[in-house]
Formats: sequence, structure tokens, C-alpha cells
Amino acid sequence: MLATLALAMMPGPDNIYVLTESISKGWRQGVGITCGLISGVIVHTTVVATGFSLIIFRYDWTYDVLKYAGAAYLLYMMYGVIKEPPMHIEESKESTKEPFLRLFGRGFLMNVLNPKVTLFFMVLLPQFVSNNPDHFSPFWQMSILGLTFMIVSFPVFAGVAVLSGSAAAALSSDRFWYHHQMGKSHRAFGSIYIAIDIKQTRFNHC
Repeated sequence: MLATLALAMMPGPDNIYVLTESISKGWRQGVGITCGLISGVIVHTTVVATGFSLIIFRYDWTYDVLKYAGAAYLLYMMYGVIKEPPMHIEESKESTKEPFLRLFGRGFLMNVLNPKVTLFFMVLLPQFVSNNPDHFSPFWQMSILGLTFMIVSFPVFAGVAVLSGSAAAALSSDRFWYHHQMGKSHRAFGSIYIAIDIKQTRFNHC
């Protein structure tokens, strides 16, 4: 649980995306993305619990494909963020509400293609699995660990969404400098995403 909490709170493309989308479009947008992010854990859990992850360890190129696919998808999303026309918070909440399933799918893909989460499940979590015949089978142990990951991570990401969205709404008054600068901030957010994407890809390569 502590390792999961540390990963969830570590700055990365997932939680920063939830943060910035909640600031610019409201906390409901962030919670929808969070639901997709947490559900993506099911894929990582299944891959490790069934032993399919051994293929990725056996062939280096399979992990490289996953890593660069994740980087490409993130850059595609960031391009969309940067190209968004400037708008105030009130305008964005009214004009850019997206269906839950679209937000869910976006978060789901982000998690599945995140190399940081992949390594966490393939390298760290199996160390908590016991081969003792008196315990649950490794499959069920990994399933329990994956469920624990979801239970611990969801409040963190949802909390980021609610707090940042609520704070942005409070600061949207004309009395705040933030209100006048919000139209430009999405470009800065896009630049942050790209920097994290490059840093994460290079780190995982090492």
C-alpha cells in the first residue's frame, strides 16, 4: 500500500493530466479520466498474473514497443491540448463537456501505455507474491495486489481532480490574476507534459 501510494503521488503524465484537465474543465472531467486510469490497472494485473509478462522480459523489443507507443500517444494528446483555443474557466466548463466514456477511454489508454506502471507491476509487485502452497495461488495473490493498487490509487487521483477543480472555480473570479491568465495556461501545461514524456522515456531506456 505504501509503494502504491508513493507511485500515485509521484509526478507523472497521469496525475498531471488529471490535475490540468480538472483545473481547465472542472473536477468531473478529472474524475472521469481517473476512472479510466484506475481501470487500466486490470490489464497490468492480468498480464502479470497470467505470466504473459514473461514474454516482455524475454524479448526486449516488446517492452520498447510498449514504451514508445505510450510516448507517442501522450505526445498526440499533448498536441491536442496545445492546439486548444484559449478560453476562460466558465466558458470551458460549458462548451467542452465530454462524454464519460470518452474520458474513461482516454484515461484507460494512458494507464495501459504508461511504462512506469508496467515496470511497477512486472518488477516490484511480484516480489510480494509467495510460492508457499499454504497460501493463495500466485494468480490470486497478484489479483489481490492489483485490487489493492486500485483501491489506494483512486482516492489520490480523484482527490487531485476534486481539489484542483474546486480551487480553479474559486479562483475564476475577476479579482484574481489567475482568471486572466487561464487562457494561456494550457500551452504551458502541454509543454510540461512533453518534458515529462521525454524524461520518462529516457529514464526507462536507461
